[in-house]
Amino acid sequence: MTKKIAVLVTDLVEDVELSSPKEALEKDGNEVTLISFEANQEITGKKGTKFTSDKSIDEVKPEDFDALLIPGGFSPDQLRADSRFVSFVSYFLDKDQPLFAICHGPQLFIQTGLTKGRTMTAYTTVRPDVGYAGAIVKDEAVVVDNKLVTSRTPDDLPAFNEKIVEVLHA
Repeated sequence: MTKKIAVLVTDLVEDVELSSPKEALEKDGNEVTLISFEANQEITGKKGTKFTSDKSIDEVKPEDFDALLIPGGFSPDQLRADSRFVSFVSYFLDKDQPLFAICHGPQLFIQTGLTKGRTMTAYTTVRPDVGYAGAIVKDEAVVVDNKLVTSRTPDDLPAFNEKIVEVLHA
């Protein structure tokens, strides 16, 4: 069955942390929607890859999606300054809906106040921050806490992509 996957993203996303999971999810038959500040916004990755958002954050509701993907790079740090994106993420953490984040993606979790007791990983410099926010932090390629799947770096993408598809089917 096709699942609807939301992706929260803006400029300076880590290119491969968006393109690789998106490709894995689409190959599995899922519908992936890129959500940013504006619909049809051109998004430029850190390495120059161009992406186009499908929807603006004001056009979507988290309950319209089966899962959420947050790629890393500098995108999550920009998005966490906007309460609309934080509220969207909060829904998935609060309802224990499938939520996938890699590298700097978990920075968006910190703003929600919902990380206490959750087990996760993130990029080296982000791990202490999620720990200070109450998370149980591990330094592993992929960490799964119920339907929350986190990874550290682009090197972890093969394991991350395999796990997110598996969690969608669980």
